[in-house]
Amino acid sequence: MKIQKLTIDDRPRVYALLRLAFPNREFEAGLVQKLHENNRPIHEWVCLHSNRIIAYAVFSNAYDGDVCGLHLGPMAVTPDFQRQGVGSELLRFVLRQEQIKSQALFVHGRPGYFGKFGFEPCSRPICPYDKDNAHFLSMGNSSDASFIVGYESEFKPAQPSPAPKGMKRRSR
Repeated sequence: MKIQKLTIDDRPRVYALLRLAFPNREFEAGLVQKLHENNRPIHEWVCLHSNRIIAYAVFSNAYDGDVCGLHLGPMAVTPDFQRQGVGSELLRFVLRQEQIKSQALFVHGRPGYFGKFGFEPCSRPICPYDKDNAHFLSMGNSSDASFIVGYESEFKPAQPSPAPKGMKRRSR
C-alpha cells in the first residue's frame, strides 16, 4: 500500500470511493466535490493498492471567526478493504504530517474508534451537528472558550426549495 496526497486527476475516483463506502447516500461524495469546485483549502490523502484508491481522508478548516483548527472528514475505506486496518494506517500517517499535527483537530465520529488515535471528548467548542457533543472529539485543542465551531458552508445539507405560495397544481 502507498499513501499519497490526492491529485486532481484522482478526484473522480475518490467520489466513486465515497459512494461505495457510504451506499445510498450522496452527501459525502457531493460534499467533497463541492469543496473541490469551490477551491476550499483542504488537505487530502489517499491510500493506493495496486494503483486502486482504497481509502481517503480529508481535513478542512474549522472556524471561530478565524481558522481555529481542522475538521477530519469524511474519511472512507472501500468496502472490500474495511476492517483490515487500512483506515487506521491512513489516519496514523496523516496525523504525523506537519500541516496536520501542528493544528487543533476536530472530528464528529465514534469515540471508541477515534480515541485510539488520541482524539478526546471535547465540550468546547460546541459542534453544531451534535446536540450534546457526545460524538465530537478533538486533539490538540486548548480552547476553553464557548463557541459554536464553524465548518465550510459546503457541510450544510441542501434544503429543498419551498413550493411557491399561492400556486396550486391542476389535476389532469
